Amino acid sequence: MNRQLCAGLAALSLAGALALPSASRATEVSMREIGSASRIVLDLRKRQISVLRDGRQLGPWPVAIGDPKTPTPVGEFEILTKKVNPVYVSHKSGKRVEMQGPSSPIGDRYMAFHRNGRGEFGIHGTAWPHWVQIRAAVSLGCVRMLNAHVRQLFEVVDVGTTMEIRG
Repeated sequence: MNRQLCAGLAALSLAGALALPSASRATEVSMREIGSASRIVLDLRKRQISVLRDGRQLGPWPVAIGDPKTPTPVGEFEILTKKVNPVYVSHKSGKRVEMQGPSSPIGDRYMAFHRNGRGEFGIHGTAWPHWVQIRAAVSLGCVRMLNAHVRQLFEVVDVGTTMEIRG
């Protein structure tokens, strides 16, 4: 089934773009991990994300968010999966092109937090740091972070971590 992934450039096949990884392609954590009392808070107005953990705040980090036509959803969510080196698939040129790593449109870290009829929404890196630096509303609903920042976030949250997105 084709669904759009919010990397902002092309419609992606969810099965292709975020396929179950092989050992050489991507690493995914898909089980709910038990443990930390962390909570991710995304403030869409300020366009920043932070983690509240053990009474401390990590961040905030700047983000780019969904375009008004394809907004980032608001509400309570949780991290569904975490992927290292996810595969981004584009058909924009008429050919299937796979990209992976920090220079791909979704960077080298991806954390899914919501799925609906529009597709899958995630927090990920980007090959275009300018959009994050100016805190633009340009994606198909995903949350884009600088690659260095998303790696930091990735390391401190687990699958199952609560995420609050405030409008």
